[in-house]
Amino acid sequence: MAVILKLLLPIGIALTFLWGNGVGPDVRGAESPDGGGSDSVPPGIDRALQGDTGPGHPPSDVTPGSTSATAEPSPTPGPTPTPVPDPILVGAGDIALCGSGGDEATAQLLDAIFSGGAPGNVFTAGDNAYNSGTDSEFADCYEPTWGRHKARTKPAPGNHEYGTASASGYFGYFGAAAGDPSKGYYSYNLGSWHIVVVNSNCSEVDGCDAGSPQEQWLRADLAANPAACTLAYWHHPRFSSGLHGSSTLTQVIWQALYDYGAEVVINGHDHDYERFAPQDANGAADPAGGIRQFVVGTGGKSHYSFGVPIANSEVRNGDTYGVLKMSLHSTSFDWEFVPVAGKTFTDSGSQSCH
Repeated sequence: MAVILKLLLPIGIALTFLWGNGVGPDVRGAESPDGGGSDSVPPGIDRALQGDTGPGHPPSDVTPGSTSATAEPSPTPGPTPTPVPDPILVGAGDIALCGSGGDEATAQLLDAIFSGGAPGNVFTAGDNAYNSGTDSEFADCYEPTWGRHKARTKPAPGNHEYGTASASGYFGYFGAAAGDPSKGYYSYNLGSWHIVVVNSNCSEVDGCDAGSPQEQWLRADLAANPAACTLAYWHHPRFSSGLHGSSTLTQVIWQALYDYGAEVVINGHDHDYERFAPQDANGAADPAGGIRQFVVGTGGKSHYSFGVPIANSEVRNGDTYGVLKMSLHSTSFDWEFVPVAGKTFTDSGSQSCH
């Protein structure tokens, strides 16, 4: 018997060592306070299989009796937001004359440009309804064509609007969108741009010279709206190679815009298209800080021919109706002259803001 016990004793010790380390039934090691704790796990045995949540060992998602962890489901990615396109400002001056057909052709350009839901506004650079801007001329000539975009239009008055006393037909048709009827000048923001609408019928608004109500308003408005990019439009061009030529009446207005770093001025009055290089209020070229001017009297009324091109005139056309499309980015702009169907003249480019 003693011999048999001596032979069995090593086998029992070996079994106790093996089973007491968690490989088989719950046979605990005598030296562990918890009957077989973490220090008794041999190398290579995953602590997570024992549900060990002690210090330094975070809990796992292992189900008791399971030998593998359940992976957390990956979150379903949401749809990628659609970028909001930069706004556009599209328009022309010298527009609607009943029976001309030109205004309907340019109105169709507006229809196409805004058909896809592009954000932005239509501008008018004056002489919107010929010949005198009466109620009936706005109702019968302008409304059926460019009036299709009245809700998005920010107008400027021309001299023909004042063919009716106090431009009452113009202010009556456009309402609040045209600003205070006693002034006709106002401003608004479009995207990151500040837009100024000037009334160049200076005799109707107590002048446009230094110290005039409009010049003082303009300087205060620009000071209160220090946008990275600024654009202004009105009817009579400061510079033009066309039939009417350049007007000094708005030189002080140009100077105020120049002083505050404006980028673009758009005008009508001459029934043609002309683009100028950046320049100051006196007509001196200034590539770094000057204002780029566009004459866009191409809304559909009629065509004018050019005289001798003046300084800084870069592009001219006198036989194409169309609209100027300005794409207004946060620190730059693109321009494109879009001709009516059947015409091929166009002009386009890009420029950074000051």
